Amino acid sequence: MPSGFPLPMFSHFVTMKHWLVFEVFASYIVYSVNGYTLVREYSGQNFFDLWDFYGAYDNTTQGNVIWVNESYATSQRLAYVDSQGNAIIKVDNTTNVAMGQNRSSVRITTRDTYDVGSLWIIDLSHMPFGCSVWPAFWSFGPNWPEDGEIDIIEGINLMIDNQISIHTTPGCTHNGSEYQLGTSGATTDCSQPSGCTVTESSPNSFGSGFAAAGGGVWATQFDVSGIFIWFWSRPDVPASIDQVDSASMNVAQWGIPHASYFSNTCNITQYFSPQNLVLDITLCGGWAGAGTSYNASCGNSGPTGLCYQDCVVGPGSPRYDNAYFNISYVRAYTSALPSSTPITPTTSTNPTAATTSSTTSYGGKFTQRSDNNGWGAIVMLLIAAPIAVIGSWPLMFKKWRHRGIPPV
Repeated sequence: MPSGFPLPMFSHFVTMKHWLVFEVFASYIVYSVNGYTLVREYSGQNFFDLWDFYGAYDNTTQGNVIWVNESYATSQRLAYVDSQGNAIIKVDNTTNVAMGQNRSSVRITTRDTYDVGSLWIIDLSHMPFGCSVWPAFWSFGPNWPEDGEIDIIEGINLMIDNQISIHTTPGCTHNGSEYQLGTSGATTDCSQPSGCTVTESSPNSFGSGFAAAGGGVWATQFDVSGIFIWFWSRPDVPASIDQVDSASMNVAQWGIPHASYFSNTCNITQYFSPQNLVLDITLCGGWAGAGTSYNASCGNSGPTGLCYQDCVVGPGSPRYDNAYFNISYVRAYTSALPSSTPITPTTSTNPTAATTSSTTSYGGKFTQRSDNNGWGAIVMLLIAAPIAVIGSWPLMFKKWRHRGIPPV
């Protein structure tokens, strides 16, 4: 150590807690610089080709919608590609719904599954909002909910801030007090009904403010070191994402994530299986229509003060004129670490290292498995070991000073 180094001050500020957190975060940063290669892009006229439509009532959130099948969604223009080449999925705003009936909406699920070592990016110019409206962009494992769930975009009614969360079986916890920009919820046990939530702290991440700002982009890193989610409002989208050539991506340039779920408190490979991606819009249900949640911003929407009666029933316009997604693209990337199958950087190929074989909950589709053969864990170990040694120096110096033993 250099002569004159302020050891007491250094030891005071650099506690073991901070060094351990630094080790984890530094490992994450270094691991990320390997970059990612594009394996699937959902965009343009072919956007819907590799998604399955749910085609049933909302039996997951008790929402007052029927998620229609593809033929109905297409014929009623609830799912289509507009003149700008953007995909639109929306709530029916033309039907006068009778009491006791539900309103038509859309839920779509990718046929491909994406394994640990994946990166997902979604670019939206508009998201659904309004009283009773509950949109989400999320992922789930084939045996939901046991195989994990990641809620990337989710909110209700007139919320202005996006809420991120993960849901798992017991044993996964979240300590999000360090190295994330968002605000963690009160629950640290991710098996609880609310999951482990993080509220977005950047402006214009949800609702009318999101649309007024021109939309934005989310990126989700699904990695052996953790799950990390970033959000950028349209003026702040990194040049690396906006570039025309999107065949590769380097997350090391993005800074601190908005939500960080580190693997030191939640073993990602234990609590999460390969994930399908989902876009859906429901109405009312167990969150948007629940007492305090609904009344906080929408209790005066009608004469009854009840979500279904005052919102879903009756004419759809103008109430649901803003209940739609406008999607520029969804892109899936895989880690550049060695894989058992060569990765071809093209949007037309089948996913390789980012996908795995499994039966989805809907349709029984299969995808071919190709994983990273454990290279992620090996790389993490090689990175973490020297950092851990370096990180132990402050405590070693403190012990030497206490015992009167000078360091060499």
